[in-house]
Amino acid sequence: MTLSTGTGALAAGTLDPASPDPAASPAVGAPFLEEVADGVHAFVQPPGGWCLNNAGLVTGRPGGEGPPVLIDTAATESRARLLRREVERVAPGGPGIVVNTHFHGDHTFGNSQFTPRAVVVAHEGTRADSAEAGLGLCGLWPDVEWGEIPLTLPTLTFRDGLTLRAGGLLVELLHLGPAHTADDTVAWVPERGVLFTGDLVWSGVTPFVLMGSVTGSLRALERMRVLAPRVVVPGHGPVGGPELLDATEAYLRWLLRVARESVRDGLPPLEAARRADLGGFAGLLDPERLVGNLHRARAELEGLPPGARMDVAGPFGEMVAYHGGLPDCHA
Repeated sequence: MTLSTGTGALAAGTLDPASPDPAASPAVGAPFLEEVADGVHAFVQPPGGWCLNNAGLVTGRPGGEGPPVLIDTAATESRARLLRREVERVAPGGPGIVVNTHFHGDHTFGNSQFTPRAVVVAHEGTRADSAEAGLGLCGLWPDVEWGEIPLTLPTLTFRDGLTLRAGGLLVELLHLGPAHTADDTVAWVPERGVLFTGDLVWSGVTPFVLMGSVTGSLRALERMRVLAPRVVVPGHGPVGGPELLDATEAYLRWLLRVARESVRDGLPPLEAARRADLGGFAGLLDPERLVGNLHRARAELEGLPPGARMDVAGPFGEMVAYHGGLPDCHA
């Protein structure tokens, strides 16, 4: 297994050879590709905050059955182009399949960089949510240079799961939602013990379950733990091992305690978040997500089914208030 700190254009800290990468500052850092197991790579975008997601690439063995599989893309045209260049450096010609773990734009807006050569695959619910959401994410951060990102929906969908082959390696797509959203998929490479979790697992970044479920996320973590992964590639933040499952679970269980206390004390989510002692979670990026998470947790305590629709705009506005301004987005 090889863990690199940056290669090619990534090591130079540029998204495009002709222009400096505004994200490649000491505070943010440049994206990089690393081989986390033989024939399995992670594309990591530090530091992992809003819209700085990770992606995965499974190439497998030379001459093995099945094309390279890319798991998730990136939010902006420039970052998706960089991802494509790095993928093609490892897998000339690019992937034959792109998997979207869920519908959020940071994981899907770059799809068009890989089609029509690649088939885009996702859960049926993810395709429906992607079509409904469109490019709405761009409106939250109008100052981000999103570039040309035509909405490119999955053309192959599944309901419970799907098994792919990439260079002879099985890539098992498992539907574990509702958790982060109403429908979430993880990609499991059993022969290498590598799990690509999408946004069901976070590393050094505050989890976000406003559009999914707290209890559903806890169930999903248990199902992932049964797989006994050796390498965990989270949706955001540094690659790690099974300890990332434990860290995400610890935050979610603490969240439920804060939610129960807020109901007991009659505190609305924003006030409860402001009064909460973050303790060991104070160092996580994007702490404002606590407000949105409390809205979901309280709704579930009051009987809302996991993954059921609820207001998103109102809680996001309260997250802005908690943060003291629009949360940082370096996409």
